[in-house]
Amino acid sequence: MNYRVGDADLERTFAAYGTVKSAQVVMDRATGRSRGFGFVEMGSDQEAQAAIAGLNGKDMDGRNLMVNEARPPERRGGGGDVKRGGGGRRY
Repeated sequence: MNYRVGDADLERTFAAYGTVKSAQVVMDRATGRSRGFGFVEMGSDQEAQAAIAGLNGKDMDGRNLMVNEARPPERRGGGGDVKRGGGGRRY
């Protein structure tokens, strides 16, 4: 999504496919600029599917949209090796 697109622009675009419950462009905390993606909650699953079908790959302000159903965030690894005391086996 173009970095100039705001919440209202996103809502207007998706409203053509049904009731928009919420539309939010994700902003970078450090810079306050758009991160180039957002989340839209539609009034029903049917409206959401219509928006996905109608908008995925379409141009919005000079950039093609990638519209899909939101997925839960991926769990990130971290913390390094698991350390076990007592000389146990490592798996």
